[in-house]
Amino acid sequence: MEPLSQMNVREVEEALFKDPSPRMLCACQKDPRQGVRKLAVRLLKYQQAQVVEEARIQHMLVEEKKLWQQGFLLLAGIDEAGRGPLAGPVMAAACILPARFELPGLNDSKMLTESKREKLYAQIQAQAIDYALGSAEPAEIDALNILEATKLAMKRAVEGLKVRPHYLLIDALTLPTVKLPQLPLIGGDLISATIAAASILAKVTRDRLMVELDTLYPEYTFSKNKGYGTSEHMQVLRRLGPCPLHRRSFAPVKRETSAI
Repeated sequence: MEPLSQMNVREVEEALFKDPSPRMLCACQKDPRQGVRKLAVRLLKYQQAQVVEEARIQHMLVEEKKLWQQGFLLLAGIDEAGRGPLAGPVMAAACILPARFELPGLNDSKMLTESKREKLYAQIQAQAIDYALGSAEPAEIDALNILEATKLAMKRAVEGLKVRPHYLLIDALTLPTVKLPQLPLIGGDLISATIAAASILAKVTRDRLMVELDTLYPEYTFSKNKGYGTSEHMQVLRRLGPCPLHRRSFAPVKRETSAI
């Protein structure tokens, strides 16, 4: 590599981020050009952020590490999306992550922007040992209640896995009809990496489905509200009544149905 003094700032930037060695960093910090010194500051901040992020991810693997040490090597994280909406299915995902993965920013899907969820969704699919999805439709939600329908969707997700997990980590619930050891974790999508990965798979899949279903019932703008009871959604519901995607057992829908 040519001497730093013979490189312009852009060339220094490319060289620094290609070879962020202490020697290179030190040379940039001592360079007389302010632009080069700013590059060194930026790299240090980036490296510090990486350390913090790695520590956060490791903190989300506390429960996983306990189980790995006990010999449960294939852990399936399970979470759902769509318990609260007035319309559409409840979606669940089961995801088995490898012990080593690269998923910077992994978190509870509700804590992420749509673009970040989409990016992580593709990364999780590429890196997961296995994953599967399951759902329960509005008619099943009405027949069973939302809690039991959620458990049914989760059970279907587990049954869809091609790789049989040794243990299940589930966000807040247990699945009595699934004969596998399992651990419910309150707020699991925030404290467990495998559950967080499942939450992203479930959320992105359901959101995409609601966009598709919007074409069947465009008046309700499901692509925008994803079935949640926004003020705009409620106005349309009052005007037109429920469509086949609505959960008629949910109080706001039941109220509008009885008013028709």
